[in-house]
Amino acid sequence: MSQQQISLPAKLINGGLAGIVGVTCVFPIDLAKTRLQNQRQGQQVYKSMMDCLVKTVRSEGYFGMYRGAAVNLTLVTPEKAIKLAANDFFRHHLSKDGKGLTVFKEMLAGCGAGMCQVVITTPMEMLKIQLQDAGRLAAQQRKPGILAPTKLNPTNAVLSRSYTVVPSSPGTVSATQIAKDLLLKEGIRGLYKGLGATLMRDVPFSIVYFPLFANLNSLGKPSPEGAAPFYWSFVAGCAAGSTAAVVVNPCDVVKTRLQSLNKGANEETYSGVIDCVSKILRKEGPSAFLKGAGCRALVIAPLFGIAQVMYFVGVGEFILGLLQDPQSCVEISPQ
Repeated sequence: MSQQQISLPAKLINGGLAGIVGVTCVFPIDLAKTRLQNQRQGQQVYKSMMDCLVKTVRSEGYFGMYRGAAVNLTLVTPEKAIKLAANDFFRHHLSKDGKGLTVFKEMLAGCGAGMCQVVITTPMEMLKIQLQDAGRLAAQQRKPGILAPTKLNPTNAVLSRSYTVVPSSPGTVSATQIAKDLLLKEGIRGLYKGLGATLMRDVPFSIVYFPLFANLNSLGKPSPEGAAPFYWSFVAGCAAGSTAAVVVNPCDVVKTRLQSLNKGANEETYSGVIDCVSKILRKEGPSAFLKGAGCRALVIAPLFGIAQVMYFVGVGEFILGLLQDPQSCVEISPQ
């Protein structure tokens, strides 16, 4: 397998299309995950994932489940493209003479991929979370027994360093508005709030996911030189993705809390990762770090299963007219 056979543009197309298809399929579950993770004790609006989805449809309509999807669909292409292509790039250069990679090198390649993707992931998650959580805060204000914040932002903006307020109608919040406020008040740093927590989540995720997928996928190969069937790659991607998602869920909870600019009544703010972890432990207990774990597993499993199928099918190579021979298609997880 020569280096000349690797087509980076084809890999970027494959990763981008995989991300778009996957996000479209699982975004409502991701919205439920964000809202469940942001709930505090005594202020629960939703009892479970299904309860969250049902209440969202009732109060915000069907498209309310896709609030924030535009941000994801716009940025998921470069995010997934960077993640998948970077892992493949590192694996290729860590391999020697076509020999299989050791587990350590597989983890090293995954680490590199996770570090590369946060350039896009952090601002994407920052904007997405504000839009996803707006409905929860509006519902919390309507819930009997929970007082709405009394200090209003005169500009009705969604950003304030010390206090934030969500408009009464979550539909009035836009990603463009949030991004402009962040850039004007905090510069580019504002879009990268929670970068440390994002690294804490995405690097371990990639370290767990990519080696686990490579080894699971290899079990479905008819021969060491052959390729696994697409359905096996889908199953391997689902299994590896859900496992990695649950492992890093505590980091995802911290990241979600740090990136939530809007706060409901009596919801505390956090100065950093350590402050966030200590406050969650003290006020909500260790179980709070597992909030949304089931939703996250349900999101990541099909997302990466679809991603691997799209990658192995080689849509990018077809589009670019590079797919001359099935043997020339470089897998994302070469052995």
